[in-house]
Amino acid sequence: MFPKVFESEFRFCLILWKNEPISCSDIAKLCNRELGWSRTTTYTVIKRLAERGVVKNDNSVVTSLVSKEEVQVAELDEMLDRTFEGSIPDFIAAFARRQKLSEEEIERIRRIIDREE
Repeated sequence: MFPKVFESEFRFCLILWKNEPISCSDIAKLCNRELGWSRTTTYTVIKRLAERGVVKNDNSVVTSLVSKEEVQVAELDEMLDRTFEGSIPDFIAAFARRQKLSEEEIERIRRIIDREE
């Protein structure tokens, strides 16, 4: 199973993915500026994510061990299972009712489905 990345950790990862590899002190400064976090908070998040195998902290240089896409897919899988009992058609129906799709978006979705068949 893929390691869980919580919302605040995901915001941290967005900064990391844009700037990696990055020193702990430099990412702490970015997190302070962009998220309002203290250095201690940033270091705690790095430690927790490293323990779960999401990031690597090697000699105070942080790099990701998972991609943004991997985290997004894992989150989507969890949401589909929890909210739609794993049903992609139910998810798409709910999404389409809530969000007006353009013809271009509908065609793009059709192409994705056709590729998978």
